[in-house]
Amino acid sequence: MVVFCFVSGMLIEVLVSGMTFEQSLASRLLSIPVNIAIAYPYGVFRDWVLRNGAKLSDRSWMKNLADLLAYVSFQSPVYAGILLTVGASPEQIVTAVSSNAAISCAMGVVYGYFLDFCRRWFRVPGYAQQV
Repeated sequence: MVVFCFVSGMLIEVLVSGMTFEQSLASRLLSIPVNIAIAYPYGVFRDWVLRNGAKLSDRSWMKNLADLLAYVSFQSPVYAGILLTVGASPEQIVTAVSSNAAISCAMGVVYGYFLDFCRRWFRVPGYAQQV
């Protein structure tokens, strides 16, 4: 989560939201301990959303939709809090969070695949790939 969010967040903040490089760097550095702290709860939440999505349909589109919903609903409030903490303006926060939510249509799914890859690569105990 740290690697993925650092890169994607900085791109959104600087290129889309109009934050300065310094504001974005402060946001990204603050996000490191936050993402470390929320990585496990997010993984548990994501797994729960994927399991419930799989009950509705076992198709791959449902896994992608569940990944998207999990990512946006969990990450958006956290992201807004980080931006508020580093002094982003309300307009920058709204732009960054809404841009992140829109971009998450692809990014949430990409992060889901990245997370699955990392879990397999590091042989996370008890992990069984969903759908």
